[in-house]
Amino acid sequence: MEMFDLTLIWAFIIGFGIMMYVLMDGFDLGLGILYPFAPDEDARDVMMNSVAPIWDGNETWLVLGGAGLLGAFPLVYSVFLPALYIGVFLMLAGLIFRGVAFEFRFKSRRNRRWWNRAFCWGSAIAAFAQGAVVGAYIQGFPVEDFAYVGGAFDWLTPFSVLTGLGLMAGYALLGATWLILKSEGHVQDWAYKITPLLLAIVLFVFAVISLWTPFVNPLVWERWFGNIQLIWVFPFMALACAFVVFRSVQKRREGVPFLATIGIYVFTYLGLIVSKWPVIVPPDYTLWDAASSPESQLFLLVGMVFVIPIILTYTAWTYWVFRGKVRVGEGYH
Repeated sequence: MEMFDLTLIWAFIIGFGIMMYVLMDGFDLGLGILYPFAPDEDARDVMMNSVAPIWDGNETWLVLGGAGLLGAFPLVYSVFLPALYIGVFLMLAGLIFRGVAFEFRFKSRRNRRWWNRAFCWGSAIAAFAQGAVVGAYIQGFPVEDFAYVGGAFDWLTPFSVLTGLGLMAGYALLGATWLILKSEGHVQDWAYKITPLLLAIVLFVFAVISLWTPFVNPLVWERWFGNIQLIWVFPFMALACAFVVFRSVQKRREGVPFLATIGIYVFTYLGLIVSKWPVIVPPDYTLWDAASSPESQLFLLVGMVFVIPIILTYTAWTYWVFRGKVRVGEGYH
């Protein structure tokens, strides 16, 4: 019973950490994806300044989720890393390029265009790699005796490419609605203009992936179509949030589009979880198959009891300190 309880607690902690990372780092990745389409250099300044004080704190959740996953579910690492070496490397390389661009773009004049490109391409590559990894997870991995037996590029399929592009579009939508919240004037007008288009792209990709997913994974097919149940509330709630985004943009509301876009992500994420539950290493290994010993889980949990409240506190404080609009000519740097 102890192992059962600890495993579920850790599944919640890691799931929460991943969701927090996607939501909180997604909008600054989205701003990077939108960078080449910004109306002018002043708009790019506002876009970067809107996330400059908070972006590195957002990535704390990635470290938290990754470290917790290693300690609580070591089988996940022993399978996922060999299967996704290239995808994970691309994600980390993109995050590094984006992070360097944050620090150097404001200092450079002669080479600013190169730092703009580094910020854009770093964000786009990291977002695509994350989406492709999710697609590979949905498909499952060839595993024998708790070891990955596939090839280095098995993760890269038409389905995972689509999920990668879909996450890029979703992050771009999150970035656009964040910009509505944090900007004003012509920058905000531009964000209002592109949000409906991005929403349409996201909904199209969402529909294609939803129709395709049951055919790439029999478990998902059975979970969704075996019988009609409450699982269907998640896509309907995601669509309701999409409608709220559209209507709030039409009415030029500032905070609602961003919050409703977060809702799209939350309900889609919950739908993914219940589609695979309790499998954590597809196609066959459950949470309990992948879990470490109860002693290891308990030792790590004691540390998390102190760490998570601290992270939540300084994150909330940072967002409070840097609340309000970011104007042209002003910013963190």
